[in-house]
Amino acid sequence: MTTRQDCLALDARDELAPLRALFDLPDGVIYLDGNSLGALPRATAARVQQVATAEWGRDLIKSWNTAGWIDLPQRIGNKIASLLGAGPDELIVADSTSVNLFKALSAALDLAQRDTPGRKRIVSERFNFPTDLYIAESLARQRGFELVLAEADEIPALIDDRLAVLMLTHVNYRSGRMHRMEETNLAVHGAGALVVWDLAHSAGAVPVNLKGSGPRAGAADFAVGCGYKYLNGGPGAPAFVWVHPTITARMDAEQLWQPLSGWLGHAAPFQFTPDYHPAAGIGRFICGTPPVLSLAALECGVDTMLAAEAHGGQPALRRKSIALSELFIALVEARCTGHGLTLQTPRDAAQRGSQASFARADGGYPIMQALIARGVIGDFRAPDILRFGFTPLYTRFIDVWDAVEHLVQVLQTGEWRQARFNQRAAVT
Repeated sequence: MTTRQDCLALDARDELAPLRALFDLPDGVIYLDGNSLGALPRATAARVQQVATAEWGRDLIKSWNTAGWIDLPQRIGNKIASLLGAGPDELIVADSTSVNLFKALSAALDLAQRDTPGRKRIVSERFNFPTDLYIAESLARQRGFELVLAEADEIPALIDDRLAVLMLTHVNYRSGRMHRMEETNLAVHGAGALVVWDLAHSAGAVPVNLKGSGPRAGAADFAVGCGYKYLNGGPGAPAFVWVHPTITARMDAEQLWQPLSGWLGHAAPFQFTPDYHPAAGIGRFICGTPPVLSLAALECGVDTMLAAEAHGGQPALRRKSIALSELFIALVEARCTGHGLTLQTPRDAAQRGSQASFARADGGYPIMQALIARGVIGDFRAPDILRFGFTPLYTRFIDVWDAVEHLVQVLQTGEWRQARFNQRAAVT
């Protein structure tokens, strides 16, 4: 079994190790929750301060032009696009993941109603992230569609001539299971339907190629994602939306709108015309005024991802992600036997995102609270999931070893049974 000394040796050889210095990580904390909120990049505080005091405080409204505020959604969007196999001016940063999903799924349903009007079925995974299911349920009610939920293994059988839109999260937030994107796109397009992807637990964590490796049939149609997880954009960071350029070209030609036709998605917003004319391409998917302070923070986070290109890039990030999660799983299963922990994450690394989840029918929440009190920060997902995320930009192999050591002690001593760890907080 791997020893603590082995982990220190792995860290010494880690090609990504220099990137940890890009983050302001608290002493004495092992942070395994970057899949919920990425750590603070060192550059962020100074950049936000600059925007607040100089660009806003001194230059005031002039900064929309002089500091390029108006271009931030597309500028940052192009940076994120480069991480996801998308091209320039195909992805825009705007709003929240939920709002962008509403826009993307609405547009997909519009296209489906035009092309296959007899199809009234939206399919998704039963344990997809709740906001995705709530948005889909709302749109199904409004549009007269049927929302069908299934286990991940049942999805292929539902890709048939009744399907209008398949909506999936690429990496499941609970289990960490990762869908095969290109294979799924080919199946959905072969059935004459459309696919919408949520990349909340993928962007910045696992390699993503939205356009596929071959013909258009293997590419995605729509994708959304958030900026505050592996992209390290800060709490509540703006999200993004991507639409395949053949679809935006069709929307241009057929004058198809997305449902939230806000003023900045207008073709000429500063002409202030009373009627709406959508901007060309992805520009129509922006809605309201960009949140400049939040965008400044997000750009710093995205830049930490781009910095990895000088250290092996996405392949190196993926190799380390797999190594970290495999080490964690092996150590937990070797050292925590007899304590009721059951692996929920796929053992096959090709089917796994950058996390490991264990279920415990009794005591999952207080166990996580006891770990957090010790400085090992993961999170709990109801009803029984202890979830640990591995961000290869700053997570070390020694962090994995020490985290499991704390878990062993929490379980063996039974300290999780203390009353203070059993009091539910508002956020778990």
